[in-house]
Amino acid sequence: MSAGTYAPKPGAAPVGRMIAAQTALETRMLLRNGEQLLLTVIIPSLLLVLFSTVDVVDTGDGKAVDFLAPGVLALAVMSTAFTGQAIATGFERRYGVLKRLGASPLPRWALMTSKTLAVLVTEVLQIVLLTAIAFGLGWSPHGNPLAVLLLLVLGTAAFSGLGLLMAGTLKAEATLAAANLVFLLLLVGGGVIVPLEKFGAAGDVLALLPISALSDGLRDVLQDGAGMPWADAGILAVWAVLGLGAAARFFRWE
Repeated sequence: MSAGTYAPKPGAAPVGRMIAAQTALETRMLLRNGEQLLLTVIIPSLLLVLFSTVDVVDTGDGKAVDFLAPGVLALAVMSTAFTGQAIATGFERRYGVLKRLGASPLPRWALMTSKTLAVLVTEVLQIVLLTAIAFGLGWSPHGNPLAVLLLLVLGTAAFSGLGLLMAGTLKAEATLAAANLVFLLLLVGGGVIVPLEKFGAAGDVLALLPISALSDGLRDVLQDGAGMPWADAGILAVWAVLGLGAAARFFRWE
């Protein structure tokens, strides 16, 4: 029998190829889920259109869309990196999907990398769609695109860590309820639609939330044309370190 009979040699694919395949699968699963689409696409788009065209909330001087667009972009990041990822991962853990994937040739760190990359791909699609809608509503953004990119990356890291922490420690049903509740609470009190100044003294505390830091940071750059908002970036970095560190420490695969 020749040595080439069994070529190509059976075995695990290179890690890079496994990550790419798993990322594509995770992205398709995110985009095919009706609840995920509601959170990641429909709700942010409706909020942007509704509050930009109907004078319901006092957003200060200037066009409403200039205030709302950065906040809705922050909401889109939270909906994907936190809410959607927490719910999906929580039920994968409940049904034993994570346990089986963890026993496959795909390393566990590579699985988490694939989930993170799928979140980033989904966010790119969200940002393109919401930006197109905002431009259609008359949005006039300013500022440094690199500052915007850094804020979005830090926000993604912060929300991903918190989402994985929730999914890896709570039961799936509790994760579903808690993730949706947090989404609603932060939508109202995170400076997305309503300026934090409207909350009085509580606004100083709310400003420390990751959604508030991301909303305000993006607004400083895109609406006011400011430089890198280091205070907001620092808040996001702290949340990212705490969330990802706690998720790595306490995440349970079964």
